[in-house]
Amino acid sequence: MSSDSKKRKPKVIRGEEGKRSRHEEQKEGRYYSEETEVDSRDPKKDYLLYKETCEELHRLMAEIQDLKSKGSKDASAEIEERRIKSCVHFMTLKKLNRLAHIRLKKARDQTHEAKQKVDAYHLQLQNLLYEVMHLQKEITKCLEFKSKHEEIELVNVEEFYSEAPSEISKPDITSGDPHQQTLARLDWELEQRKRLAEKYKESLASKEKILKEIEVKKEYLNSLQPQLHNIMQASLPVQEYLSMPFDCMHKQYEIARHLPAPLYVLFVQASAYSQACDKKLLVTIEGNVEEAKALFKPPDDSQDDESDSDAEEEQTTKRRRPTLGVQLDDKRKEMLKKHPLSVYLQVKCKDGSSLNLSFFFLMNLSILTVKAKVTPASELSNAISAGDLLNPDSVLSCLYPGDNGKKTPNPANRYQFDKVGILDLCEYISELGHPYLWVQTMGGLHFPTDHPQPSVVADNALSASHMEKTIHLLRSRLQSRLSLHKQFASLEHGVIPMSGDCQILFPAKVVSRLTKWNIITFDDYVKLPYTKDVVDAGLAVDTHLYYSLMIERGTAKLQGAMVLNPGYCSVPPLFSLCLNWKGTRSSRNDENIRIMESEINVYYKELSGPAPGFQLLTNQMQRLCMLLDVYLETECHDNSVERTA
Repeated sequence: MSSDSKKRKPKVIRGEEGKRSRHEEQKEGRYYSEETEVDSRDPKKDYLLYKETCEELHRLMAEIQDLKSKGSKDASAEIEERRIKSCVHFMTLKKLNRLAHIRLKKARDQTHEAKQKVDAYHLQLQNLLYEVMHLQKEITKCLEFKSKHEEIELVNVEEFYSEAPSEISKPDITSGDPHQQTLARLDWELEQRKRLAEKYKESLASKEKILKEIEVKKEYLNSLQPQLHNIMQASLPVQEYLSMPFDCMHKQYEIARHLPAPLYVLFVQASAYSQACDKKLLVTIEGNVEEAKALFKPPDDSQDDESDSDAEEEQTTKRRRPTLGVQLDDKRKEMLKKHPLSVYLQVKCKDGSSLNLSFFFLMNLSILTVKAKVTPASELSNAISAGDLLNPDSVLSCLYPGDNGKKTPNPANRYQFDKVGILDLCEYISELGHPYLWVQTMGGLHFPTDHPQPSVVADNALSASHMEKTIHLLRSRLQSRLSLHKQFASLEHGVIPMSGDCQILFPAKVVSRLTKWNIITFDDYVKLPYTKDVVDAGLAVDTHLYYSLMIERGTAKLQGAMVLNPGYCSVPPLFSLCLNWKGTRSSRNDENIRIMESEINVYYKELSGPAPGFQLLTNQMQRLCMLLDVYLETECHDNSVERTA
């Protein structure tokens, strides 16, 4: 047998009977266990052993390499010996490796056990904290607890002892004990509430009795309503005969509840003025009442179901997206939207003619506008020069000085116009109406001049203070325009109409005659050389009306240009003259022409005639013919200026 086989220990083979538990053998010390050995070994020494073994193994490998490189025959025994030693070292390394893994496993197991203990302690801590928090909440509830009696407003202590009977108040017990005192006060409160409950029952019985009486009276009144309606229907002819339309007025006032504030003020004040002072002023409300009612209805907050939303999404995907221009047009229309209701005023005159005014309220601009229409008593003649006198766009221009109705009176509107691209309100006046200042005043609106108006406030006092004067000016404007219309119709035919009251102002015979009368534009008036002084003085603006005339006598021709202020006849017409006779003569080169202009422009009051002075224009024209006669007859004799029969 070899030396190696001699050194090997024989294997121990155990039979079934000789088997014992590992634990028992470990206790007896007869069973080898590396796990037990790990506890008895020092890791540092094992580490040093590992290093020494590795170094020894490295040395042996190097020696084997040297012996193999020499290739001698005797080296095989030495190589085998070193190989055996190397195997022993490998076995040592394996054992150290197993011991290291066992130590690592034990360390992990110990760490895991420590972690489990920490988790258990942490869980116990959380449970304790939760119990502490729960106890704190319970303590807080107890501290914040309020009894129901604290919500009851009890009578004060002095009143309690003065009013409560002694068997309830018990002053000898409750005066020194707050708890007993509170209980006694609660007993007194309960007693009082019982008494009030009895009174409440009595009041309910009385209420039921009164309600029954009311029902009986309602039935009686309901039975009266058809009878009263029949009486009102039967009294309609009497109301019309006495000019007291109570039924119509009642309907109008019912509709007036849906008017915006400015139109409501205008309607109320105009109706009051009509009833009190002016029976020829008719005030009514026009428009769609249902649309006005819809403006006050709150929007529905109900949400559409899924099917409706899906259908809407499909429609929106099919529709084209509106362009920027279309969006701006829609915004402009919304900005200039009128209220569905309007107030209609009919200002009648004695001759039967009337001025019809429709007042509108622009809801987003917060201003009032008016549209005018003239209805003459009889058919008027077709006078070309009188075409602008009754024009709805200019008939009310400058009713008050400087108020031409071409600009919005609300300074806030210019900021609103900038958002939707509106440059000027003039482009929409024909559709919306004129926003005159006096219209705002009649609606009780007052706009500051320096700051925008944040909200619309209608003042009844402001409307009432201007109502009478404005109605008077409207009626006067209508009468003056109708009078001018008749006068212009005669002037176009070369005839200067004269009333019998004004004949004494002129001689019996006037030779000069009117040969030309027509309307001209403002630009044509400015281009005339003899009107420069009037234009420079600022007496001619584009809101006035302009006319040219020609008066002839023989070869002498007197040309004239007249400025007609919209406020005729309170503001007189202004004439500028130029005489074509032996040259061209005007106020610039002839003192006599200047005197003629002064006679008709400065001393016009003596030509006004009877009040209200509507004959002023024709009297000025007749005076102009007379002055031309005087001028020509006082000059040197000329055959071309002979008197004609």
